[in-house]
Amino acid sequence: MRSHEVLKRAADKIGVKALAAELRLSQALVYKWCQESDPDDKDASGARNPLDRLADIVRVTGDQSVVNWLCHEAGGFLVMNPKGRPPDVSTELLGNTQRLVKEFSQLLLTVTRSIEDDGEIEPVEADRIRESWELFKGTVETFAVACERGMFHSRPNEA
Repeated sequence: MRSHEVLKRAADKIGVKALAAELRLSQALVYKWCQESDPDDKDASGARNPLDRLADIVRVTGDQSVVNWLCHEAGGFLVMNPKGRPPDVSTELLGNTQRLVKEFSQLLLTVTRSIEDDGEIEPVEADRIRESWELFKGTVETFAVACERGMFHSRPNEA
């Protein structure tokens, strides 16, 4: 789905007039955001929208923290999809499953160490937990994509 289609779908839920009023923008601008924008096509009536601009920020800076922030604001989180065949995923199912368990154990260890000393989780400790959690989520996503791509095959019985 293209950015203008995503914005149109979102705007249609409450109406362009209500969205524009809430954002303190003109209805015309919001309508333009919901139309296709192509700088090479003089007949395209849309305007570059905030989603396109956010994508440009990520592309130019190479920093996904703005997307992470947006995901957090929406009540979620960003987990990057692996590109191609992940170099750290072998075709051995058991080894990959053990890696998941190991990283989950590391997450639990991080939580345990955070509360051992005083029974509380301080902001710096929360940051370490978040880091461990993000690493674990990425590992699980890589594993799930590998499963979806059929990377794990059973070995034929040797006679």
